[in-house]
Amino acid sequence: HEQSALDPLGLSRAQFDQNPRQTTPQAQQFNTRKTVEQTQGGARWRHVFDEGALRETSLAIYGGQRQVVQWLAIAPGTQAAARHGGGVIDFGRDYGGADLRGLWSWRGEGGNTELAAGVVQDTLKDKRQGFENFTGTGAAQQLGVTGRQRRDETNRASSRDVYAQAEAELSTHWAATLGVRSGRVTFSSTDRYIVGGNLDDSGSLRYDYTNPVAAVQWRPSEQLNVYLSAGRGFESPTLNELAYRPDGQAGFNTGLKAQTSRQVELGAKWRPAGTLAGIPAGTSIDAALFDARTDDEIGIATNLGGRSTFRNVGRTKRRGAELALTAPLGPAWRALLSATWLDATYTDGFLVCAPGCPSLRVPAVPVPAGNRIAGTLARSGYAELAWTVLPGFELAAEVRGQGRLPVNDVNSDFAGGFGLLALRARWQVALPVGQLDLLARAENLADRRVAGSVIVNEGNGRFFEPVPGRGWLLSLRYSAPF
Repeated sequence: HEQSALDPLGLSRAQFDQNPRQTTPQAQQFNTRKTVEQTQGGARWRHVFDEGALRETSLAIYGGQRQVVQWLAIAPGTQAAARHGGGVIDFGRDYGGADLRGLWSWRGEGGNTELAAGVVQDTLKDKRQGFENFTGTGAAQQLGVTGRQRRDETNRASSRDVYAQAEAELSTHWAATLGVRSGRVTFSSTDRYIVGGNLDDSGSLRYDYTNPVAAVQWRPSEQLNVYLSAGRGFESPTLNELAYRPDGQAGFNTGLKAQTSRQVELGAKWRPAGTLAGIPAGTSIDAALFDARTDDEIGIATNLGGRSTFRNVGRTKRRGAELALTAPLGPAWRALLSATWLDATYTDGFLVCAPGCPSLRVPAVPVPAGNRIAGTLARSGYAELAWTVLPGFELAAEVRGQGRLPVNDVNSDFAGGFGLLALRARWQVALPVGQLDLLARAENLADRRVAGSVIVNEGNGRFFEPVPGRGWLLSLRYSAPF
């Protein structure tokens, strides 16, 4: 896979209000763009046993390579700092992994018990370089090109996990699940660009964890399933989050801890059989309530000159509800509706840097407890009405909506809520060998000018990323068994 794209950057509030279809001048000045090349492959081996408790063993392996070059809009003066990595990102990533597992099954008086257990290994190696995005000085200076090297390092990450999960039927109407996953994540960096004031950023870190999960299911009938689950989560920092220290000194961000969470979910799945109290056959309803409490949430500490640093900002909570409904409206009509409500807020208050961040990197702007977590949607929904005109031929109308989206942790601004309309037509044609799929779509049919996403805590205040205007898609796909 190979892809090249221009990067229009985000817009400030003033730019977005003036004309959301414009491109920020820095994008044109530096010809901001990105190229991506990726290859990936995998294989899975599976063996089924006819006798004994061991029912199945399997081994899945994968591997790939990714190459990314990105030209950023960072001013030459900013790159004059001795520890700056330049305005061009250039890295090659090799990655791979394997999952070896076994499946056991026993039959008891109450029902079947199944156990799945295995070991997983994943590895990643980045050869990361940085270059200035300009050459020359004065009138001879060229912007948006690859200039002098400013970064050269090799980063590695690996994880090794063992896991086991058992599911037992306790009776006709009750079932239980119990599982655990334990592992280790390691990171290391070897810095080869140590020039003048650009000191050695080499280092290594390790994180260990053990996460249990438990669930119980109640099945009062074949059509209704009610469940309650609880578990503990673990999320280590990424290589990018560990790359730089908030105080600007050399080395790994060794003060950054992994974030841990406790999660509970209560839900139900209903698939009524036949027509019931006016509810047509084929209807499905899924509903869930969830609550997640996180300790040591990882957040942005500074965002300067195209370089972000991270730190732990304390406790957060995420609670909400999800609902999905699918209902036939007749022999040829089908409706789908889904909605999500999410309350994602900071439990602890903390301080962040003001825009531009003082040279001493001292946070001074308060983020009070109760503020919404930047980039999280409190409300979102989707609705669809589909009509099967002929066998294999479907027409549909789609509506997608979302509420206001906070652009930063201080909640000083929000991207406005909106709704978008789309139409689609799909025709599936069976051939003597294989199948042909034809798809036509019209996106953002009303040509609305809204911000579909935001660049969270963007240091220059260019938070807003507008959705494209009215767009059209035509696709053709052929598939055949072999």
